[in-house]
Amino acid sequence: MTERASGTERPLRLGTRRSKLAMAQSGHVAEAVRRLTGRPVELVEITTYGDTSREQLAQIGGTGVFVTALRDALLAGEVDFAVHSLKDLPTTQPDDLALAAIPRREDPRDVLVARDGLTLGRLPRGARVGTGSPRRMAQLNAYARSHGLQIETVPIRGNVDTRIGFVRNGELDAVVLAAAGLNRIGRIEEATDFLPVDAILPAPGQGALAVECPAADTALAATLAELDDPYTRAAVTAERSLLAALEAGCSAPVGALADLPADEQAVHEMRLRGVVGTTDGSTLVQLSITGPVPTSHDEAVALGRELASEMLAKGAAGLMGERAL
Repeated sequence: MTERASGTERPLRLGTRRSKLAMAQSGHVAEAVRRLTGRPVELVEITTYGDTSREQLAQIGGTGVFVTALRDALLAGEVDFAVHSLKDLPTTQPDDLALAAIPRREDPRDVLVARDGLTLGRLPRGARVGTGSPRRMAQLNAYARSHGLQIETVPIRGNVDTRIGFVRNGELDAVVLAAAGLNRIGRIEEATDFLPVDAILPAPGQGALAVECPAADTALAATLAELDDPYTRAAVTAERSLLAALEAGCSAPVGALADLPADEQAVHEMRLRGVVGTTDGSTLVQLSITGPVPTSHDEAVALGRELASEMLAKGAAGLMGERAL
């Protein structure tokens, strides 16, 4: 299925959500696959439940709402492979689908898009900050408490245009978005503040993409695997292992980031940080561990489970009970 183009081969069909961001990130993968295989790649737009529902993500379950329709299309043979935002994937991988590649991660940080070029620390008293993420709400409110700020976090839905529009029309003072998404659609210059991960940990897997195909198509899986970045895979596997061990879905107020300690000259150790909090920011459990850079899937999973165990011992489970079901 992945032999060089002979001029008569049908295009490979890449399943993607229809949003501008999804189309942009799928386009990047499509171009990489064209270069790898010499075959044309066509984008097949698929509407997911998460795209059509107007409910808050935490209310519709979060986990899988952007993924199920794409996976159904893969299994039905309507598309050959699919691209997801990794943070949208449930932590359990189906046996009949292969997570063939996790390309090199984009900037995992969150950013603020605020009126008048404001940064997080300079938001005025009572500023209304929009986000659809309980994780961001928990950490923003905790940051505000510890820095003497008074902000109101406001739940929002919608694509990037819609969310930034809330700021442009004066409905909100600021919104929080993922840096990776703005980078991929060429709008990162609209960010007024990059939120340091010491203050706001990203979602597990944030900034990374997942390239999935049917497990039975071993030739295509082997080709797509050439797009894989082993370090990114190890990092996000550890983060998602933490999420799974906490028995939390991607709409729970859990942040995680695996990276290299800043003073490392050679890559020997990986630091995994995790946070769980109540959405009002009154209580956070935030811990980190450092270990050898994982060289296998099992080692990355073990790192996540170890940190989760420590967080649960500090009361993390009780803080996730707030999330809407």
